[in-house]
Amino acid sequence: MDAIRISLDDYILTGGGANGESYDLRSDPSVMLKLYFPGKITQPLDELMMARKVYALGIPTPEPGDYVVTEDGRYGIRFRRIAGKKSYSRATADNPSEVGRYASEFASMSLALHATMVDTSEFLSVKDKYFGLLEENPFFTTAEKDRLGRFISDTPDSAAALHGDLQYSNAIFVGNERYFIDLGDFGYGNPIFDTAMVYLTGRLSCEEFIKETYHMSKALSGRFWEEFARAYFGSDRPLRDIEEQIAPYAGLKTLIIERDTRCPMPEFRAALKSVLQ
Repeated sequence: MDAIRISLDDYILTGGGANGESYDLRSDPSVMLKLYFPGKITQPLDELMMARKVYALGIPTPEPGDYVVTEDGRYGIRFRRIAGKKSYSRATADNPSEVGRYASEFASMSLALHATMVDTSEFLSVKDKYFGLLEENPFFTTAEKDRLGRFISDTPDSAAALHGDLQYSNAIFVGNERYFIDLGDFGYGNPIFDTAMVYLTGRLSCEEFIKETYHMSKALSGRFWEEFARAYFGSDRPLRDIEEQIAPYAGLKTLIIERDTRCPMPEFRAALKSVLQ
């Protein structure tokens, strides 16, 4: 797909993140631009193609538009902007007393997503994704990789739709409308791989990261996780049992983080203790 050339003079910078920046079109605020940092060419195109496939499934997500490139060679995607939207992380940070309501809504969205079965020939298996990451990882020993590989293999299979990066900053709402965003890692598999990300961001991440990324204290993010767990797994299931089951899957996220940071992450590896023993 050829990228459409645009001028950033036509856009207003509205925010930024780990991969790039977001803009609004001056002449039409209903159009937003997600512009990746320099050097990222295939990533936005891959995300656009994935967004179109996910949108076609009927999963609530902003309507994807065009693949674009700026004068200085940065690539991005245009979407139909959701006016007045707010992420569940920002809403929780702004209204801590409503953490229970926001976590329950996010859990309902997640349950509906995971109830969606996909054509497995059209999307990547989460297991295959982790097998690839495990093979490329230079920090685990051969014996550790064998144990992790068996753990991944032994997880029951499913054709359930998975967000791939299920954190409360990747779901937005306005009024009664709710949407998932940043679906570049969308795939299929056992939902526990997805809910593990909610546990990691709410419970395992450090205070500094949570404050910088989600604008709240670790105590508040922990409350979000607890409320989410009750709403998603059922209030009759002990939280300790949920966390014992889900922790190793959160620990697997270290394969993604170590790929991106190129260094071992002991704080997340600790969650893999039961697998690596």
